[in-house]
Amino acid sequence: MVAAANMVEVAALVGDTARATMLAALMGGQALTASELASRARISKSTASGHLGKLVNARLLDVTQKRRNRYYRIASPLVARMLEGIKAVAAIEVPQRYQPRSIGDDRLRFARTCYDHLAGHLGVAIADALVAEGHIVLAEDGGEVTVSGMNFLSAFGAALGPKAGGRRIFCRPCLDWSERRYHVAGHVGAEIHRCCLERGWLRRDRDSRIVRVTPAGQVGLRKAFGIDLRGNPAPAPSPAHGVMKKRLWTSPGE
Repeated sequence: MVAAANMVEVAALVGDTARATMLAALMGGQALTASELASRARISKSTASGHLGKLVNARLLDVTQKRRNRYYRIASPLVARMLEGIKAVAAIEVPQRYQPRSIGDDRLRFARTCYDHLAGHLGVAIADALVAEGHIVLAEDGGEVTVSGMNFLSAFGAALGPKAGGRRIFCRPCLDWSERRYHVAGHVGAEIHRCCLERGWLRRDRDSRIVRVTPAGQVGLRKAFGIDLRGNPAPAPSPAHGVMKKRLWTSPGE
């Protein structure tokens, strides 16, 4: 995956402002052309192509040719996890520096996609709700889904059976760079995101990782997870974190 580039080279690659902007645009999980990424980074297409070539060579991005366009996307969930981890580390400042935020910044922190799962305040709130009910356990060394969690998530509409030849990690914690706490990633996180979209609870911004909660989502999230977005949407962190409970199924990637 990233074997061709050591961590020093990766840090140098993602440290460049233009490349960091393009990588951030792709963290929503979609594939974008060089022109679209150049527009996001506010650079010329030729300059963007040079940057993208370096990211492809470092195996951070995959590229697919369709007709006249080349589409770029994050190479794998593992790359997305690494990039989100770099951002989480970069966000840790002691003491924190004051930086005025825009409305867009606040929306990004409230709810966004992290590759294929939910992040931000909403993502952490869902994780806290699942932990509080004993459906999942999140710890530094991994994520666990309990029997009650399998039943709950299946009833929610999540497809939890292992895919043939699949090596995707089933459930894992992902450190949220804005909340500095865990949200749910892996196959379980992706399925929760998919179900919320299909139910019409969430709507993704066209050119952003920002996710908006619809009126139906306000009601649905409250009924399903006990998250009341009219007041304090995040349940208090549960002491169930770190308590290992019986798991029904584990993916071969764990």
